Amino acid sequence: MTREEFQADIRAGIPATLPEPQPYDPTINHAPRRKDILTDDEKRLALRNALRYFPPETHRELVTEFRDELDRYGRIYMYRLRPRYEMKARPIDDYPHRSVQAAAIMMMIQNNLDVAVAQHPHELITYGGNGAVFQNWAQYRLTMRYLSEMTDEQTLVMYSGHPLGLFPSHPEAPRVVVTNGMVIPNYSKPDDWERFNALGVSQYGQMTAGSYMYIGPQGIVHGTTITVLNAARRVMGQTTVNGQRSTVNGQRTPPLFVTAGLGGMSGAQPKAANIAGVLSVTAEINPLAARKRYDQGWVDELHDNLDELIASLRRAMDEGRVVSMAYVGNIVDLWERLADEQIHVDLGSDQIGRAHV
Repeated sequence: MTREEFQADIRAGIPATLPEPQPYDPTINHAPRRKDILTDDEKRLALRNALRYFPPETHRELVTEFRDELDRYGRIYMYRLRPRYEMKARPIDDYPHRSVQAAAIMMMIQNNLDVAVAQHPHELITYGGNGAVFQNWAQYRLTMRYLSEMTDEQTLVMYSGHPLGLFPSHPEAPRVVVTNGMVIPNYSKPDDWERFNALGVSQYGQMTAGSYMYIGPQGIVHGTTITVLNAARRVMGQTTVNGQRSTVNGQRTPPLFVTAGLGGMSGAQPKAANIAGVLSVTAEINPLAARKRYDQGWVDELHDNLDELIASLRRAMDEGRVVSMAYVGNIVDLWERLADEQIHVDLGSDQIGRAHV
């Protein structure tokens, strides 16, 4: 796609002629199937909410497709509307714009949805399993169109991925005002979140996905490093520059840190362990997530076989080397094998749910 075609696609928003349906890409890391949590009446409401983005003459064609997505995935993602161009951050001038600030926001959105960055890019989820940039691809297209039209005297108002429109403001005002997941305490249980998301009325934007500011594991490398470093010092009962301890024979051997999670921000763990001078093994059940962090350089070794992992771990311990290893599998299996092998673990944690150790 040429630069001119890319800009025309952005300006079009939702195209006047519906694009052909796209095949489901099995090579992409997809979101898991969500709960079938809606009643029949609520499913009809979810479909009406989805169809509001489209002219009435298209509803007959789209309603069956959207109902199939809702039944199959628990959400209506509108895969048909997913752009054909490569999703990545581009130079500012590649974006059609009247405001440079708006173009910068378009770049941030595309960076959040890059397949090399996002956890579930085709479901518009950047990290954390639920951290969504938008609820569906219609919202993405409309938002990008609004940003291409925006001037420095307008503000785009967003609610849970839904663009409410451009409003008059002034050059010193925010170009975009974003809110996500606004619910009251009586309706904030996990099933409530699932229901509202399936209805298409509210999304969970995490801290930086729904505000387009996600920067990957590097965002928490510092805090994770300090945590690992000080935990190693405390466990070993001594203060050292790199957290290492002396063995009986005087050889310096790094402490062993075992943890879980390589998705989203969790890639910070093996990198922090390397910086802190700690030998680490991180388990990750999702092979695509583990491979991504390995390819990006966040972890030194990738293993899907416990025998090979244990052998490599023992070599590193014998040689006193600091190395970060990833195990593609269940953390419980890893812990049990380490116990069977009588390998002493100095530090244990996980980073599979939130951005902290």
